[in-house]
Amino acid sequence: MRVLFIINTRSGNQTDGNLKSLIQNSSEELHYEYSIFELKKDIKEKQILKAIEEYQPETLAVAGGDGTINLLAKLIHNTPLPMLIIPTGSANGMANELGIGNRVDTAISLLKDGVKQHIDVLKINGKICIHLADVGLNARIVKRFEEDPGRGLATYAKYLFREVFLIRQYRFYIDIDGNQFKRKAVSLTFANASKYGTGAVINPIGKIDDGQFELVIVRPFPRIKLLSIAWKMFTNSLQTSEYVEVHRCSKLHIRSSKKTTLQVDGEVCGNVNEIHAEIIPSCLTLIVPPARAEE
Repeated sequence: MRVLFIINTRSGNQTDGNLKSLIQNSSEELHYEYSIFELKKDIKEKQILKAIEEYQPETLAVAGGDGTINLLAKLIHNTPLPMLIIPTGSANGMANELGIGNRVDTAISLLKDGVKQHIDVLKINGKICIHLADVGLNARIVKRFEEDPGRGLATYAKYLFREVFLIRQYRFYIDIDGNQFKRKAVSLTFANASKYGTGAVINPIGKIDDGQFELVIVRPFPRIKLLSIAWKMFTNSLQTSEYVEVHRCSKLHIRSSKKTTLQVDGEVCGNVNEIHAEIIPSCLTLIVPPARAEE
């Protein structure tokens, strides 16, 4: 087996020395060949593609956060090359979604024990999304998080509590598979998956391989209800909130009354007042824990 490890050296959880040692030990135990390609600041997509083409790996192992995983998914979706996620980001939402968790050694062990799973991918305003995208409250938090040199959940929480006192609402005109309606909302989430890297479940019915995605609408709510909504997210019962509604989709178009920040897989994509989203079924192959593939 030939494995190409693509490592984001700037991801939130800097475990570079330990990671390379784990890779070396794993290769000796499992008898596979490997090469390492480091994603440094000025690396271009064509350089990544060239590294893949030249090494011809049977498996791509990607170490980074959701933004890094998104980048490689963009490059290899619609190809048979399977990808293993090694969680070295700040929150590692997709790794948690797949049951890999936050342990690097657990992820690498899937080169031996993991199985392949074909998952769906979202395309939002022309950008690939494998996990979650949104506009509104969380997207603004992500924007401020990106601008802060700090990383990790403590930095994210700092901006969450600041935004709570600046909650804005928007009027959205929504067309889901031809069904048109309008809503006032503080956030819209376009969910291929079910939960954020923090463990908060935004989309209780989310599955990454069912050929659909969900639009989660959070309507304006009294600030006194924030803790109640947060509790429901962490107890996987958000759908019971009177301020939340979930719609299953294969394609949608949304127009906002004013521009709002769009984030895709933890990366800010600018301010928009129109959103086009559609599902691309079973176009990306991941290596996951056996128990996850059986769900």
